[in-house]
Amino acid sequence: MTGPLTGTEAPDFTLTDQHGRRVTLSDFRGTPVLVVFVPFAFSDVCTNELVDLRDAPDLSEGKPLEVIVVSCDSIYTLKAWADAHAYTAELLSDFWPHGEASTAYGVFNDAKGLATRGTFLIDAAGTVAWSVVNPTGEARDVDDYRAAIAAL
Repeated sequence: MTGPLTGTEAPDFTLTDQHGRRVTLSDFRGTPVLVVFVPFAFSDVCTNELVDLRDAPDLSEGKPLEVIVVSCDSIYTLKAWADAHAYTAELLSDFWPHGEASTAYGVFNDAKGLATRGTFLIDAAGTVAWSVVNPTGEARDVDDYRAAIAAL
């Protein structure tokens, strides 16, 4: 399944992670990146999705892969969530300018002020190789990520 932006250069962004560090997507060139947009970290569906990601060390079957989660939550909310769930991967805040990265990927919901459930697999050259956007409240399946990563 392919979705928004597939086959195009991934929009670059610089966001702050849960530790206050600035993270720029293009700095990962040379390594595939799975960018996972979530509405809010502490919602039930988001928590379950992120725990599934945390518990999937075999996601890339030993191939290099960066996983980046983006939410419109503040860095303080993301830090509290990461601490509560022993989550160590990048949690990036798209809080301000509110939804700028989410908008660039076409997954920002203006009416609700949140990112919808969009996932973008970016290849080592910086091109969106695969993407999927799920409706509000519908969780994504980690096995779909595995299949897309294996196809890279």
